[in-house]
Amino acid sequence: MNDSARAVVADRAPTGVDPSKPNAARVYNYLLGGKDNYEIDQRVADRMLAVAPDTKTTAWFSRKFLLQAAEDAAAAGIQQFIDIGAGIPISPNVHEAVQKVDPAARVVMIDYDPVVHAHTNALLSGTSGVASVLADLRRTDELIERARTVGGINWAQPVAILMVGVLHFIMDDEHPAEIVACLRNAMAPGSVLAFTHGSVYTDGELMAQMDGDTSGTTAQCVFRTGEDIAAFLDGFEEVDPGVVPVQEWLGDDLPRTRLVILGAIGRKR
Repeated sequence: MNDSARAVVADRAPTGVDPSKPNAARVYNYLLGGKDNYEIDQRVADRMLAVAPDTKTTAWFSRKFLLQAAEDAAAAGIQQFIDIGAGIPISPNVHEAVQKVDPAARVVMIDYDPVVHAHTNALLSGTSGVASVLADLRRTDELIERARTVGGINWAQPVAILMVGVLHFIMDDEHPAEIVACLRNAMAPGSVLAFTHGSVYTDGELMAQMDGDTSGTTAQCVFRTGEDIAAFLDGFEEVDPGVVPVQEWLGDDLPRTRLVILGAIGRKR
């Protein structure tokens, strides 16, 4: 990564609590009914809900996708899990889902926000098979190494990498496809990548509202096309039903929402 790209990473990484600017982890926490958020996060979320009241439903669909993908990977025999952009812990969490299937499963929770990292350490300290790692996805080589040295991940064995609500916070000039490719190259055959991403099929008024509220903050996101999102699966075997709204991963007859989040799972060949 060149010096200018490193400057972008540094500028967009949170350095502590700033109650004057929305934070993606705290907004998501509020939408899920959590209490680890501030008034600015609540105002941003409430304006989203004013345009699209079903956004809370979308948040829970995304959470269910995360847990289901983790459970399915555990049922398939994977014992190592990396939850990138893990956010503020809220139950049920990934470790609860996978250790229900396999008590020996190991979960590494990674976030680039030092406040989120502190929350995770406080809430999950001493929990068997769980490690919290402070690392930035955009510094991918460093994240991979810290997952090994701090998190105890053995990259020679299959791993499930979970990135729910993360990649749309990576701007185009931060090269998200290269980030995913770097992770893919580190993963052993039989590994799984599961992710969600905000799509351009989202209601236009809602996209405009979110852009206006988050521009220039760490909560700023990029809505991408289905084709762009599917390209993140290059080098993976796409798992059915493919790159589709998260509802389609969870069951029949779930309602459409104005915030359209696509989910995808790929298996490393």
